[in-house]
This record gives sequence, C-alpha cells and structure tokens, in this order.
Amino acid sequence: MTTTMRDVGSLDAAALTEALRRGDCGEVAGDAGRRAQYSADASNYRRVPLAVVFPRERQHVLNVIAVCRRLGVPVTSRGAGTSTSGQALGPGVVLDFSRYFNRLLALDPRAGTATVQPGIVLDDLQRAASGHGLLFGADPSTHSRCTLGGMIGNNACGSHSVAWGRTADSVLQLEVVTYRGTVLRLGEMTQQEIEEAIAAGGDRGRLIGSLYRLAQSNLAVLRTGLGRFPRQVSGYALEHLLPEHRFNLARALVGSEGTLAVVLSATVRLISPPPARALVVLGFQDACAAADAVPALLKHRLLALEGLDHALTDIVTRPETRAAIDTLPAAPAWLFAELGGACDELPSRATALAETARQAAGFTGSEVITDPARAQRLWRIREDGAGLATRLPDGSEAWPGWEDAAVPPGQLGSYLRRFTRLLKQYGLQGAVYGHFGEGCLHVRINFDFTTEQGTAVFRAFVTDAAKLVAAHGGSLSGEHGDGQARSELLPLMYGPDVISLFEEFKNIWDPDNGLNPSMIVRPLPIDGNLRVSPHRTPLPLARPATGFSFRADDGDFAKATRRCVGVGKCRTAAHRGDVMCPSYRVTMDEKDSTRGRARLLYEMTQGEVITDGWRSTEVRDALDLCLACKGCGADCPVGVDVATYKSEFLHHHYKRRIRPLSHYTMGWLPLLSRPAARMPRLVNALTSSRLAPLVKRLGGIASQREIPRFADETFLTWFRRRTARGEGPRGPVMLWVDSFNNHFTPEVLKAGVAVLENAGFRVRVPDGTQCCGLTWITTGQLGVARRIAQRATAALAPAVAGGVPVVGLEPSCTATLKTDLPELLHGDDDARGLARATVTLAELLVHHAPDWEPPRTEAQSISQTHCHQHATSGFGADAELLHRMGIDNTQLASGCCGLAGNFGFERGHYDVSVAAGEQVLLPAVRSAAPSTHVLADGFSCRTQIAQRTDRTGTHLAQLIARALPPADTSA
Repeated sequence: MTTTMRDVGSLDAAALTEALRRGDCGEVAGDAGRRAQYSADASNYRRVPLAVVFPRERQHVLNVIAVCRRLGVPVTSRGAGTSTSGQALGPGVVLDFSRYFNRLLALDPRAGTATVQPGIVLDDLQRAASGHGLLFGADPSTHSRCTLGGMIGNNACGSHSVAWGRTADSVLQLEVVTYRGTVLRLGEMTQQEIEEAIAAGGDRGRLIGSLYRLAQSNLAVLRTGLGRFPRQVSGYALEHLLPEHRFNLARALVGSEGTLAVVLSATVRLISPPPARALVVLGFQDACAAADAVPALLKHRLLALEGLDHALTDIVTRPETRAAIDTLPAAPAWLFAELGGACDELPSRATALAETARQAAGFTGSEVITDPARAQRLWRIREDGAGLATRLPDGSEAWPGWEDAAVPPGQLGSYLRRFTRLLKQYGLQGAVYGHFGEGCLHVRINFDFTTEQGTAVFRAFVTDAAKLVAAHGGSLSGEHGDGQARSELLPLMYGPDVISLFEEFKNIWDPDNGLNPSMIVRPLPIDGNLRVSPHRTPLPLARPATGFSFRADDGDFAKATRRCVGVGKCRTAAHRGDVMCPSYRVTMDEKDSTRGRARLLYEMTQGEVITDGWRSTEVRDALDLCLACKGCGADCPVGVDVATYKSEFLHHHYKRRIRPLSHYTMGWLPLLSRPAARMPRLVNALTSSRLAPLVKRLGGIASQREIPRFADETFLTWFRRRTARGEGPRGPVMLWVDSFNNHFTPEVLKAGVAVLENAGFRVRVPDGTQCCGLTWITTGQLGVARRIAQRATAALAPAVAGGVPVVGLEPSCTATLKTDLPELLHGDDDARGLARATVTLAELLVHHAPDWEPPRTEAQSISQTHCHQHATSGFGADAELLHRMGIDNTQLASGCCGLAGNFGFERGHYDVSVAAGEQVLLPAVRSAAPSTHVLADGFSCRTQIAQRTDRTGTHLAQLIARALPPADTSA
C-alpha cells in the first residue's frame, strides 16, 4: 500500500516529538531552539523542521523511519550540515548522525577497507587509517567536520580527486534502509546474483528487478548521457547500473542526497599515500590564464591542482594566514600543484612541472615549497575558501547558489572567460577558486536577496550560467550536489529522457516520496525558501540601538549574525591550533557551536521560530556555554564573533531585570577589588575559611573553584613609591595596569617593568586606577562598560597622541583595548587611536626595540597562547622573541584553557571548563618535564593550570626578567 505524504504544515511538532520518543528513536528534540538551529545548512536556504533526532544505534534509525512512515512525515538525513545546496534541510524530521551514530566499526589494513557508521567525521577515519599507513581518497576542504554519510550523499571529491577520485570511487558496499523499511546491502552484482535476487522475491527482489529492467531498457541513454567526465555529479549516477560497471547499486546510490535510502553503514576502500609530497606554487596573470595551463600540467601525474586568485586572498585578515599569503609568489592568481612520490624523484619532477608552466601564456613565476609547515599554511587558505569568499573585500555579502559547476578540464579556460563576462553583464562580483585540475570552480557571488529585483537577478543569472555550463559539456554540480540550488535547472543540462529516468529511479526506491522530497526530481524553485528574502520582514530588533557599533555590518545586528554561512569550521573536534569552539569540542552539540549560536541569534531577529526577541530563553541557554574566548572572531573564515554577539544579547536580555549573581560579583570585580586590596589578609582569610562555600554561593561561583587570593600589595602601590631604573633612551611606554595582575599577581607587572627598563624604555602608568571594562563587557553590562572605557581612553589619550605605545601584559585586556573599545565607543577617535597604539610585550620588544638583545637562557618551554591574543595579535612576535632567547618552545595546539575569565568560575560551568582544559593543555602541562617552563600570559590560563595541576604558569615577562642580571631586575 502506498502511503500518501501528509501536509507537514498541519502536523503538530509536539505530537510528532512525542510519537518519536514513544517509538524509541534515540534523542529527540522538537523545541523551538533546536528547530531553529537546524533550519539552515551552508546554503542560501531555510526550512524549519518539525523535529530533530539524534540516533544512537542502528535500531533507532529503523524506528525513526517506521514512525515517520506511519505518520506520513518526510525524513532528511544530515551529517555536519555543511551542504551548500540545501539538501540537508527538510520540513519534517532531520536525522543528525554526527553526534552519536559516528563509530568506526571495522578497519582491515590487509584488505585496505574500513566499515563506518554514516556520522563518522572524515578526519577521524583518516586518523585511524593513518596508523596503518592508509587514507581515504576523497578529501573535501571540510574534512575536519564533514561526515562520511554526507560525503556519500553528495559524492564529495576534494583537492586530491585528480589522483584518488570521488567518494563513489572508494565506496565498496552500503547497508541502507528505504522509507518502507526494507534493509539492503548494496554493492557490485553479477548477472547470476541479479537473477537470484529477483527469483527470491520479496521487497529486495522486487526493487532489484525494477532497477535491472530500468537499466536494460535504457542502455544507450545511460552510456551517452551520464558519466562523461569525472566531475559530472549532477542528477543520479545511473551509469553504475550498466553491465560494464557490474550493476553497482552502492555507487549508484552515492550522490543521491538522501532521496532514495538512508545509509546505516558503509564499507569503503583505503589507499596507501605516496611516501613524500611536494607543493609547487605557480603564478599567473589571471585565473583564466591559470585555467588555460591546466591540460598541459595534468600530464605530470599530479595529486592535486587547485586554483585561486587575489580576490580570495585579499579578504584574509587573520595574522597567521595573512603572513602565509604574503609569502606567495607575486601574482594575481595561482595554481597549487602537488606532486607525490619518492623523495629523490620529487625535485626533478617539480622542475619539469615548473618548466611546463613556464610555456603557458600568462605565467609569472613559480616556487617549490619544501617546508611542510609552510605548505600546510598555504593549503589552509584554499581550505578556508568557502568561508573567506562570503565577504568581498569591500565588505559586501557573497552567497553560494552558483559555486559548484564543473566542465571538462580542456574547456575550463573558455568557460571561465565566458562566466566572467556573464558576471559583468549582470553587474555581479565573486572570488573564483576551486579544483582547476578537474574543471570544477567555486565562486560566491554578491547576489542581493534583500530586494525583489536582486532575487530576480539571481534567478536569471543562474539560469544563464546553467546554459553556459551545458554548452561546455559540463555539470551543474561538480561535488556539492544539486539540492534546491540546482535541481530545478537539471533540464537545462539533461534532455527529457534522462530527467524521466531520474524520476523513475526515485519512484522505484521511494514511491512514497518520503525521503528528502523535492531534491533532484520534482524540485522546489531555486528562489524559494531563501534564508534572506524580501518577503521576510525582520523584527525591529534587527536594527536596535546596539551597544556595539557593528561597523563591518553597517550597524545591522541581523546582518552580523548572518555572517555565519554554515561552513561549520567551528564544529571541528581536531586541534589544529584553532581556538573555536571550546564548548562544542566538549559537548559535540550543535547548540554549543559558533554556527548553532549564530543561527539562533539570526532566527531571533526574524521572529518566526524564536518569537520573544531579546528575552528569548532559547538564545540565552545556547549562549550560556559560550566562553567569550573570541576564537571564532579569528578562526571562523567569515569572522563570526559570538563573544560580541553574546555581550550584546545579555545587554538587552537583562535590561531592567535581575541578573545572575555572577554578573554582580565577577562583572564588577575590578571595582570590588579596590576595597579588598585595602584589607587583603582579611578577605583572603574569609574566602579560604569555612564560610567559603557560602561566599561562593552568594557570588554565583562554582563550589569546586578556589577563589584567587589578593596580593598583600597592589602593583600600583608598589610602582608609585619606587624609583625608576635607567635613562629610558628609547622614550616612554605606557604600561597598561590590568585589574587581574594589579590585585592578584603584581609580580607579573613588576617583571614587565624590569624587562621594559632593561630594553631602554621609560615606564609610565595611567593616572588613577583605570580599567578596560572587560568584565562588564563579557557580562553584557555595556552601559557601565562604556563609561569605564571612556575614562580609560581619556586617561591615555595624551600619551597616545604623543606617539607613546601602550603595552599590555594581560592578553584579555590588551585585546579589549585593541578590538572592543572602538566598537563600544562608536566613532571615538581616542578609542581608535588607543587600539592602534596597543601592543603586546613581545610586539613592543620585537618591533619597537629590534636591536635589543634579550637575555640568553637555553631552556625548553611549552606555551599556552591566550585565546584573545590568538584572535587579535597571534603568537608570531612571542615565537620570535623566544627563539632569540634560545628557548626551545612548543606552542600547544590546545585552544582555550577553559577558564576564560568569569566563565570557568560561574556556577554550572565547572565541568565544561575543566573538560576544555583537559583536552590538550592540562595533560600537556602534567607530562612536561620539571625543568620545562610552562608559559601562559593569561591570568585565567595560569589559574586553570594552578588549580588543576601541580605546576604554575609563567608569564613571558617573568621568564625574561628572571634571566636578566640581578641589578637589572626590580621584580
């Protein structure tokens, strides 16, 4: 009996959620917050599901299918939600496999195979395989968070598909379940196996029989219309039903975008990588010239051939990535060519490759990159392309929608030139990059979805672009799938006979249309369900009188939140030197990711799912575990800054309302510390006595935390009664006296004075007792923060105007002076001047005293980069200074320490705070040799280390000061 899909708009989300819970379907969520988080992926589209399910085991998936079939509710499978085409969105139930259903089931090194659940992240599989000298061939740029199930759904490819093919080329077997509940194991089939299956009957036999008859009746169409070149991904891969492909139903299912069956497990092929690799960077006068060179370069047996132009690199602001870009050969466009093989053969092959490139018109130069670390930094530019390209150099928004087309490589130059002319014809711009070696281009375009005219231009442009691709024998999708973005355009690429076959193929698998309906066949319009649309009127709070200026987003809070385009880099659990997102790495929950929080905030501005605006408890709860580490501001390719968004939200959420206790105690800590500093022994005795639990309870402090002890004497008291040392030939420097070091660890500031005076500076401090306002900012008390910040900028303005640098020793306060105050003090010239004048100790010594010789001290150290420094200044100057001192330093890829100012002290945050520290930092500290220095400039970092290990952290200033001659130190 055929089930008719019901109108999901008439179904109650609460009733569906209850039915799924009764049906033993795993973790089920139907609340507004969760539905809002899953209303978008990395595409232009928005569809709010009725419920989200996180299956923990195979039976849960089968139960979900059974409940949804009974109720007539559609099911959409989702991995990491990084799809740019909209196929990870659905109006019914979204199945998120990534959180729990993500195990490696088996790995056979001898056979070179692995069996996995669909939610496993590619990097997790790669780590397991690398232990046996193996890897999975397809490697999309989202490898740190994309799942194998999602890769199977889209037939993902990646940079190395030139050598190792698409996901389909590595899939051996699939275990799947249809919407009607039939479980099948799919793979190659011989003629005898096909006949036996048909003879056996049952659901499996009937399905295989129908598919076999479909193939046999259309052999000519399958051979001529499909599988013409490697990146022909659009539509269904029916060519795998051909006899010469051994009727491979597993590969035919790859790229079907969850419209045919739900994957329960996959067995995939692993390969042995070459023993060595070499990266050759080739410069060209423009991307079209680079495209023309591709066919000749492919003769060199490349592992990868990726292209990008200056429009992409011009967008980069992150210090480390910017530094890597600055080392590229001077050119407007580049090809990254990677060779693999034996070490002794690579130099000659690289030379031959460069010589071939030299014969190409428009070639400007080449460089062979031999340093693996530098090569990795350059590859990272390419990996971050999908995020970087969403904001053009002028700050305008750019969108997917036409960013995945592919043509045969020999047609790439012609296609790119005509495509560039088409952009100009429509008055559009976009940064081009992609897999040039396989003719696949990615480009994000500055469509204007906020107006009727702009949306009409979008529709007209992608229609003409589809015709252009078809004229070059190409594919609308080269790896990201069709989804809502391209399915409607498929008739422009395929004739009616192929489209008819696609519909029949879908009907055989899913006659009830219950799996991801409206994708590939019977499509939705390409301009429907747009996330940003002139038909959607945001709430007035989209442009409120914000505490921060949001200058980069035209003062529009909604525009700021929609910076998140869903590429999901914040969802990585791997530690590659990034900070974001510490709480997600602990909970592995979408709501705790940068993306999940940005999605909720954007939905809040729209008022459709999140209906109570700034008072939203869903948004408040999602932001609760945000550490305000600022990591996303640097690590997110689009610069989503949830720390600032959180402060803004808390500012409005608690306006004229009672705040959490911690906002009054830790938020006002700089002022509360002043009376405490007059009687530190009494205060310390109280906070360490039997009354300490009561003090913590009244202060909203986690019971497990030790309250830091106040110093017997503040730094300011000490400094104002001392006599300066030296003549200060380099002139004055203003030392920022932060509240943390001033009241708790004055020895850090004293060490800073000793180092600065030894380097030839005359140390000054601001008049009075100043504060940057950080604690008020993080707790969303922006009115008070603004007044505090105004006092600080006014106190420093004369020195800044006189060209005096301001050096900060506490990274969180330094970052506040550099980034937060200009945003908080709208249009204030003093704040902007202060931001430009503020430097870290290492930056001052390296850039303002380059001839100063730091004391040599042959030693080893490990260093924890404060997350705010990571986000604003980077570690480059520190690394150089340590090198000059003779320190053998290891920079830990540990992300945030987990304490993060008030976060780790607040009641309810202790477990997440500690778990974040335990991922890398704390184990590294415990395992370090006793003679190894543990460098940590942040007060929070040192506190976390002291409270969770038997070691203490050392500030860089202290390390240098201790190595100075005794007569030169006053610490």
